[in-house]
Amino acid sequence: MNEIKRIVIYGPESTGKSVLAEALASHYNEPWSREYVRQYWLEHDGVITADSLEAIGTGQRSGEERAIAQAGKLVFCDTDLLTCRIWNDLLFAGHCPDWVRAEGNARALGAALYLFCDNDLPWKSDPMRSFPDESGQRMCRRLWQEALEELGVGFVLIQGTGEERLAKAIEAAAPLFEA
Repeated sequence: MNEIKRIVIYGPESTGKSVLAEALASHYNEPWSREYVRQYWLEHDGVITADSLEAIGTGQRSGEERAIAQAGKLVFCDTDLLTCRIWNDLLFAGHCPDWVRAEGNARALGAALYLFCDNDLPWKSDPMRSFPDESGQRMCRRLWQEALEELGVGFVLIQGTGEERLAKAIEAAAPLFEA
């Protein structure tokens, strides 16, 4: 049996990760896991506290595992536990569950590919989003890139809009699908 390759669609908020993950999954006819925190947000009337971090991490991991179980070769992850760790540290400093930090790092090192969605798309307002201003967006981009660099995880930077963005992502994933 072939090992399922995890491709993480990664980056700060409002960078088109969900749209790209769904489009890649459709293109390759493979499953994708949704960003769990959005589901949690909706189920809890938009209330997320430090006490929520355990459940959010568990939900993110469970969604990825369900998608992996359905995959033939690839699974596309709309964010990951590394992203959970970054948000935990950014919004709830000192409250990131130890297992989220450890497993987030380990899973990042085990991913086949990171597609880092740049914040070059127009900002889309959403009550779940935290940093609509340019300085906040630059800060988030820097934090997400530093997290990968600190672990020594390479990535493909995905820029542009619409079909151009999707074409770059398809090109980056193609060697993993063909292997």
